[in-house]
Amino acid sequence: MDLIVMNYKAVIFDLDGTLLNSLEDIADSANSVLSNHDLPTHKPDDYKIFVGSGISELMSRALPEKEKDPDTIDDYVKEFREEYARNWNVKTEPYAGIAAMLDELVSRKIKIAVLSNKLHAFTKQCVDELLPRWKFNIVMGLQNDIPPKPDPTSALQIAKQLNIDPLHILYVGDSDIDMKTALAACMHPVGVLWGFRTKKELQKNGAKTLIEKPQELLDLIE
Repeated sequence: MDLIVMNYKAVIFDLDGTLLNSLEDIADSANSVLSNHDLPTHKPDDYKIFVGSGISELMSRALPEKEKDPDTIDDYVKEFREEYARNWNVKTEPYAGIAAMLDELVSRKIKIAVLSNKLHAFTKQCVDELLPRWKFNIVMGLQNDIPPKPDPTSALQIAKQLNIDPLHILYVGDSDIDMKTALAACMHPVGVLWGFRTKKELQKNGAKTLIEKPQELLDLIE
């Protein structure tokens, strides 16, 4: 693990694959949509490379090539949203060690935020219902007037709202998108190895630190 210890004052977390293990509920919901149209389904692990760029990209990646016209994708996105809204919290839960890590960050008075490419209202619902014990300073999901990650606009907006220089913020995520977001926002990219993507992907896209357990994040903070 490449440790760079300095005076970090805030941590921005990705949600899916970082704080929450939501893969099976996402896979089950998408597979339900595919099954309804007699299309091939996928194993849960296949969805590790489908997620991360929003629902439209998720369904596009899951669909056979012959089904990938824009209108069809839009229809399946609508169906996925309805299915996922009913079943998003059947199996989803925080990863082991997340609770203790968040407790320690709060006790050290480190500001914490969530930034996801999930729709904003749904991101807030996930945090409120599955991470209710901690008061996140900011929770931000995908919004119409802000481009999705890896564009750094949303991350920089969080830094501004927290009144903290981006150089003093750890950005924690499990995908190439998260690492690119962190670098573009001049934040320290921390890649988690318990999430949806591989160590190789994280390293290739600029992770400066890799951690295997949530508790290791605390070693980066004085």
